[in-house]
Amino acid sequence: MPFSLTTTTTLRSPNRNFRSRKSRMSTPPVLSLALPSDTGRVLSIQSHTVQGYVGNKSAVFPLQLLGYDVDPINSVQFSNHTGYPTFKGQVLNGEQLWELIQGLEGNDLLFYTHLLTGYIGSVSFLNTILEVINKLRSVNPNLTYVCDPVMGDEGKLYVPEELVHVYREKVVPLASMLTPNQFEAEKLTGLRINSEEDGREACAILHAAGPSKVVITSITIGGLLLLIGSHQKEKGQKPEQFKILIDKIPAYFTGTGDLMTALLLGWSNKYPDSLDKAAELAVSTLQALLRRTLDDYQRAGYDPTSSSLEIRLIQSQDEIRNPNVELKAERYS
Repeated sequence: MPFSLTTTTTLRSPNRNFRSRKSRMSTPPVLSLALPSDTGRVLSIQSHTVQGYVGNKSAVFPLQLLGYDVDPINSVQFSNHTGYPTFKGQVLNGEQLWELIQGLEGNDLLFYTHLLTGYIGSVSFLNTILEVINKLRSVNPNLTYVCDPVMGDEGKLYVPEELVHVYREKVVPLASMLTPNQFEAEKLTGLRINSEEDGREACAILHAAGPSKVVITSITIGGLLLLIGSHQKEKGQKPEQFKILIDKIPAYFTGTGDLMTALLLGWSNKYPDSLDKAAELAVSTLQALLRRTLDDYQRAGYDPTSSSLEIRLIQSQDEIRNPNVELKAERYS
């Protein structure tokens, strides 16, 4: 028997009533807040690409594998990273960022254990980040702020010069952990890093400015590639410092700095008093992932030295969860 219009209306009425009742129900709890993990809840403000792994695409997945709840805010959304011949997309401005924070606050969703920031392209957006830090710390005074001050590399800035001043004077003092590369550490301290001793001094200068943990993630000295880390457990106390010699891999990869900082956040929270242990795990993970990436490009018949390579993040999840520590930290006396 065909349905009549009256019958159809009758069938739909309960659905309308159900939706009305449902809209009056209380919002269920956010389980990452009600039943928090042992690791934490991270707000990650970084760039995003549709294709490839840089920024949040490089940081969120590894942190989730390590047990963290991660909420990403994308400072930019591009089709691909800017190393390609062309890219399209949108850039989030400071006002739009603050709207997102207000939306979270309006629903009591602003409790985070960690804030992670990466590439930021404008002074106005960076100034809004400062407001975000203060807002998050008003909710959780014990918030850990991990800052990757992405400004440039190999002697070249790729952000406006004004950002250097804002990072140095305003952002660094608020950071819990700072992860610059050699060039960025030089820009933040005004010190040329030509030796291991210079690297250690740069860490000390940065400690004096604010962060208790500093990891200069890549330093090239005399043809050697190394990481220098420093943990000042109490203000005024001599920091515990170490280095890790890193095997050079003959290729250029995108997203490695973003991944490295995420791994340092993840492992340093699990080993809060052993930054050298956390760095060993992070470096060993990254090296295994880069070797896999290089091998896969070579298997595909591509010359890995001809351009920058997209990292094989998903294929390396076992190495992210359970890294085999091959590169050991050497403590300075």
